[in-house]
Amino acid sequence: MSGNPSPSPPPDPEIDDDTKTVIGIAFGNTTSSIAYTTPDGKAEVIANEEGDRQIPTVLSWVGSEEYHGTQAKSHLVRNSKNTVAYFRDFLGKKYSEIDPTNSHNSAHPVDIDGVPSFNLQQGDDETVSTVSINEITTRHLIRLKDSASDFLGRRVTGAVITVPTDFSDTQKEALVAAAKAGELEVLQIIHEPVAAVLAYAARQTPEEQGVDKNILVADLGGTRCDAAVVASRGGMYTILATAHDYGLGGLKLDEVLVDHFSKEFIKKHKVDPRSERSLAKLRLEAEGTKRTLSLGTSATISIESLADGYDFHSTVNRLRYELSAKKVFDQIVSLVENVVKKAELDLLDIGEVILSGGTSHTPKIASRIAALFPESVTVNAPATLATALNPSELSARGAAIQASLIVEFDQEDIEQSTHPAVTVAPHLSHPIGVVIGEDNSFHTILEAQTAVPARRIAQFDVQADGDVIVRICEGIREIVVEKVERQVNGEKDEDDSEDEEDEEDEEEEEERNRVLKVHKVIAEAAIRGAKKGGKVEVTINVSSDLGLNVAARVVGTQIGVRGEVSPEAGSA
Repeated sequence: MSGNPSPSPPPDPEIDDDTKTVIGIAFGNTTSSIAYTTPDGKAEVIANEEGDRQIPTVLSWVGSEEYHGTQAKSHLVRNSKNTVAYFRDFLGKKYSEIDPTNSHNSAHPVDIDGVPSFNLQQGDDETVSTVSINEITTRHLIRLKDSASDFLGRRVTGAVITVPTDFSDTQKEALVAAAKAGELEVLQIIHEPVAAVLAYAARQTPEEQGVDKNILVADLGGTRCDAAVVASRGGMYTILATAHDYGLGGLKLDEVLVDHFSKEFIKKHKVDPRSERSLAKLRLEAEGTKRTLSLGTSATISIESLADGYDFHSTVNRLRYELSAKKVFDQIVSLVENVVKKAELDLLDIGEVILSGGTSHTPKIASRIAALFPESVTVNAPATLATALNPSELSARGAAIQASLIVEFDQEDIEQSTHPAVTVAPHLSHPIGVVIGEDNSFHTILEAQTAVPARRIAQFDVQADGDVIVRICEGIREIVVEKVERQVNGEKDEDDSEDEEDEEDEEEEEERNRVLKVHKVIAEAAIRGAKKGGKVEVTINVSSDLGLNVAARVVGTQIGVRGEVSPEAGSA
């Protein structure tokens, strides 16, 4: 992309007044993405003028020329003091609240009346002007909007934008204001883990979308890692718990490679290459090396005149990289385990895992996280699932899907749908199910964390003629741990005596299983005169005050019972 003069953006293509063109924007601290929904409802990520689908969240000025994305990022080496990077998390905060650690290699924020700002040269002379974080964000959103407009051939008017789960209301208001200043209407702001879930849900069948489950979303970015447990109940998504690590991310993996190559350079030339400009070169090359190692087993680095005129050429294999980065991997795995604990769940309660963000391309991270869960749990990441979506594109895809769904809604309707009275709905703290007849098995009808009001219907086979006892119960989860002996060196010959058996050939492992049992019986009824081979249908309605309305009948007959359970007797 060639630089465009600031502050005048290129003119937008003309559209009819009644036409709305909306996109999804993933506004990341390291990179941003834009996506739209095709006429057949498929979300597609848009490449900017340089062909980048993951656009660095970076702006740089050389004289009166403004650069954006990859071109701006390249200026971190030779024009760092006039290049703004990693600024998303500063938006809507006071200067005293920000952590400028990641800005040490770019334009450093300054305190202007409590607002994070930047002193930049934006003209052909050497005059320095002060630009607030709000203005920087506006410029960034304008460039994203213009790239989408150029790609689509019509002016983009609105967008759904994704943000982390810990983005405050003040930050969201600042984002809306910054977008408005760039003539972009924010239709809605949604959380990144929900956008990732939407991206995968869009390609599921209606039957698959209706399956109740807990989804763990690990968003592994460049400067931070976030994790969330999302309860999917009847097509509704509720965030049960979140966890954040603001010092963990792809940059930490870059530092692992920087340290590795620096030590090698020092050993060869007795010179430390980690001075300001040499370090910037090394970091850019280390980032590219990290990406190469996500795809192949080795990578080569080559930098001309890295330090004191010495060129640097080296090769690193994936195994060496993974061993060096073990501490970072351990921290990511710990973040995942902690968010499940915060949700007061067990790892066995997770039904699906989604890895989002650029760092999720690292195969070792995906395999380490997959090892936490049973083999039956799908881990959506390129290294563990061939059909996985690109983790770097999930937020933008989900935002585009949401934008296409609400584009025709009035703003008042959107605000009502996101009002706390709707989004902070009561939830079941325990599953509700039934025990039928003599079978004491607990059959779940409504999972825990289901938002209420809710209604579910289930059918059960009649095992024998006569009365059928139906018990409406509240369930409780138990984790059963079993000791299992596994042979390590192969199977033993049947003729081997016990004395000849080598104890080292066997090792004891633990198998953990999730079992639902009856916690308490809420209601009980008898259905008279049922016939073997028939079916009993049970309908449970849970009201917003957690009261229950229950009906049970023999399918195809008038035989049945109905009753109500007060909130005090029902599930909390």
